[in-house]
Amino acid sequence: MILITGATGLVGFHLMQLLSKEATPIRALYRSEAKKDHIKNLFEAQNQGPVFEQIDWFQADILDIPKLEEAFKGVTHVYHCAALVSFNPNDFKELYKNNIVGTANVVNLCLAFGVEKLCHVSSIAALGNGTEYQLCITEETDRNNELHHSDYSISKYGAELEVWRGYQEGLQVVIVNPGVIFGRGFKDFGSSLFFSKIKNGLPFYTKGKVGIVSVEDVVKAMHQLMKSSISGERFILVAEDSTYQNLFTVLAHAFGVNPPKIEVNKLVTSIFWRWDWLFSKLLFTKRKLTKSTAQSLFNQEYHDCSKIKTAIGFEFTNMPTYLTELAKEFK
Repeated sequence: MILITGATGLVGFHLMQLLSKEATPIRALYRSEAKKDHIKNLFEAQNQGPVFEQIDWFQADILDIPKLEEAFKGVTHVYHCAALVSFNPNDFKELYKNNIVGTANVVNLCLAFGVEKLCHVSSIAALGNGTEYQLCITEETDRNNELHHSDYSISKYGAELEVWRGYQEGLQVVIVNPGVIFGRGFKDFGSSLFFSKIKNGLPFYTKGKVGIVSVEDVVKAMHQLMKSSISGERFILVAEDSTYQNLFTVLAHAFGVNPPKIEVNKLVTSIFWRWDWLFSKLLFTKRKLTKSTAQSLFNQEYHDCSKIKTAIGFEFTNMPTYLTELAKEFK
C-alpha cells in the first residue's frame, strides 16, 4: 500500500495519476471534502472516474496523530507531499506546525509502522545559499542561517531535518527539491497566478531568476527515485532557471498580449514592501509583497541538476514549450 499525504494538491493529484497505472493500491490523505471533490472532477474530466474510485480516500490531518496511525496501517511506501506554502510572516506558526511538526509526525509513524521508504517533497527554498563569487546551487551548497530567510524557507529546512533524523534512525528516504512547479488542474493556486497576471497584462518585470519545473517531471522523478535503491540523498528538480523577463515574455506571447517592458529595480520594491507592510497593519489587509518575496525577485542564483540526471538518467521537459501549451489551455 502506498500512502500519499497532500493528495488533493498539484503534486499529489499528478502523482496519483502516475501511480494508478500500477497494481499497488493507493491510500490518499485529504482534509477537505471540497478539495477531494475538485480532484474527483479532474479525474472525471479525463475520463478516469473509475481510477478515482479505486483510490482509498482517507480523511486525516498530518497533525492528528491518532487518525494518522489508522492511515498508516498496511502502508509500505510514503510520498509526503503535504505542506503549507505561504510567504506571509503572519503565517509562521501555521508553517511551523504543518511543515515541521507535520513532517515529524509522518517520519515517526514511518518508523513505527516499518515503512520501507519515504519520499519527501521539499523545495529549493530549503537549499544552501550562493555567494557573490559562487552563484551555482547544488545539493551540497552550505546554508547560511545568519542570512535572511523567509518563514517558508525556514519551515521547509526544518522539515528536511526531521527527514534526516528518520534516516539516521533507519528509515530509507529520498528528498526532492523542486523549483516553482507548473501544472494543469489548479487554475487559482500557486504558479497559476503567473498566468492570470500575465493574461491580464502585467507591465512590470525584474532582473531576477526563478527555478521552474513541470509537475509531470516532479512526480516522474519521485517515482523513479522510490523504485531505485537510492536512499539518504536529496535531488534538485529544476528544468530551467529562467529570468522573470523571459518567463513573462513566453507567457505573454502564448496569451497574445504585450510582454512586460517596464523594469522595476530594488529601490522601488523595497519602498513598496514597506508601504505594503504599513497598510496591512493599518487596514488589516493581507500582504501583497513581503521583504522575502521582494528580495527573491532579484535572485541571481542558478541550480545544478546534474545529480538527478546522473543518478537515474533523468531528462527534464523543455519549459518554454510546456508553458506555451499550458497557457493556451489556461486561456
